[in-house]
Amino acid sequence: MEMLPNTVVYVLIFACAFLLMQLIINAGRQGARTVKRVNIRMRLLAGKDNSAEVLQALKRSRGLGEDNQIGNLLKWLNTLVVHSGLRIGAHGLYIAMFISAFIVGILVFLFTYNYLYFILGLAVGFGLPVGAVLFIAKRRRSKAVAQLPDALDVIVRSLRAGHPVPVAIDLVAREMKDPIGSEFGMAGDEITYGTELGAAIQRMSDRIGHGDFDMLAATVRLQARTGGNLAELLANNAHMVRERQKMRLRIKAASSEGRMSALILNVVPILLFAAVNILSPEFYGDVSDVAFIKQGLIAAAAWMVIGNLVIRKMINFKI
Repeated sequence: MEMLPNTVVYVLIFACAFLLMQLIINAGRQGARTVKRVNIRMRLLAGKDNSAEVLQALKRSRGLGEDNQIGNLLKWLNTLVVHSGLRIGAHGLYIAMFISAFIVGILVFLFTYNYLYFILGLAVGFGLPVGAVLFIAKRRRSKAVAQLPDALDVIVRSLRAGHPVPVAIDLVAREMKDPIGSEFGMAGDEITYGTELGAAIQRMSDRIGHGDFDMLAATVRLQARTGGNLAELLANNAHMVRERQKMRLRIKAASSEGRMSALILNVVPILLFAAVNILSPEFYGDVSDVAFIKQGLIAAAAWMVIGNLVIRKMINFKI
């Protein structure tokens, strides 16, 4: 009878350990299910059976027409939206620009009651969404280029294993994260529904807007016209993209001193001006209405702009 309590304790410990292991295993399985849907296209495919519907939905969400053409209204802005990957449709950026201009203009007018500043606030408000989309597009392009060599390696290994090109592209679309996963997925769907390989890769390059993808599209088109080993060409392309990335990083490291100097020369005068106004408002307040002081501040701002342009020219290298 004395052994019975100990036995019950051991059974309960075993049951707790068993349940804990089941929780860990189920969590791992759930994580595996999540990995299979690593990009937007795969998540959309989970809710739709037809990949053609997913392809058209992705195009519409980024302002692309049925024939993969960008709308004619302010084509530069529409192209920028496509490059950013934002799913805001053909007119989402225009709506954001008008809303931002209205809000910024009203806020500036409420603080200043000056119609000139109100107009300037409207202009700044129009530009804020464009600047945000520019930043997002640049970051997305950088991420896509960083993923490109790995994606090409996956395609090369698949081709060398004997798989056809659409299967190799679909492997990238299923296994890699955005932006490269969804972009290759869209290209694979276009190939499935009748688009030539070269045209599909060129459309993908147009959606990303980077020279490395243009080079990939040119390589695929050249192979389609002249023949040759596509796997070998893509392997060489992946090697070249990696070397270009290394060169960009070397240039970034070499120009870091200039970029830091530009940052300091821009930030320090502004911080100093703000600190003086906060700690001793009368320092500039007594002479703020003097015409010479206003002209001097305008001249200083102009020289800062010129200095920034010169430094940018010194540190900006194209690879």
